[in-house]
Amino acid sequence: MIKVCSKLDLPEKSSKLIMVGDTPIAVFNTGGKLFAWDNRCPHRGASLADGHIKDESVQCKFHLWEFGVKDGCAVHNPDVKIEEYPVKEVEGIVYLDMKAD
Repeated sequence: MIKVCSKLDLPEKSSKLIMVGDTPIAVFNTGGKLFAWDNRCPHRGASLADGHIKDESVQCKFHLWEFGVKDGCAVHNPDVKIEEYPVKEVEGIVYLDMKAD
């Protein structure tokens, strides 16, 4: 598990970009749900951490592709999915799990 930040540093409708080796990971907090995705939009590689965070989705700021927070799939094309990583909070600290399944 990789320590990301304190939960206080990730308030509602916010994101944090972290690097794990060469992999950019976006960690989000919206609707009380923590989740982590590969930060690169599958359309053109734009940063999702910089996107517009809604209650049920994150929208890429460059070409407006939108991805559901429940499944990481594109809202208008569920065949397009962002790689997700397990994230959890323990005693106010947010952790990311990069282990392969």
